[in-house]
Amino acid sequence: MSDPKSITDAEWREKLSPEQFHILREKGTERAFTGKYDKHYQEGEYFCGGCGAKLFASDAKYNSGCGWPAFTKPAEGDAVAEHRDESFGMVRTEVTCSNCDGHLGHVFPDGPAEAGGLRYCINSASLDFESDD
Repeated sequence: MSDPKSITDAEWREKLSPEQFHILREKGTERAFTGKYDKHYQEGEYFCGGCGAKLFASDAKYNSGCGWPAFTKPAEGDAVAEHRDESFGMVRTEVTCSNCDGHLGHVFPDGPAEAGGLRYCINSASLDFESDD
């Protein structure tokens, strides 16, 4: 893949499903409890559905009950970027893929205290999964 940050919307539309394009490129979200990775607990790694960059490991995933896949931390390094999001009359912290700027979801300070207190609430449609098996 060429530099993911230089790909045009037309090229992204060819590469992604309509739902993935809406979430990753237009900052959309999937309905709660509908994503394929919400209750998915197989061991492996989660990658960006847009560019394939490693984002999260299964050992950081937990059942938060929020309706979206939840992680306590991203993969090592600078896998994700965080940005202030003031959309919809709220102040939240948006999470994007550091490699392609694709929208992943949001991070909240209500995660398990013993794991650092963060909940990375991520759209399933923005992820791909590769099993350790």
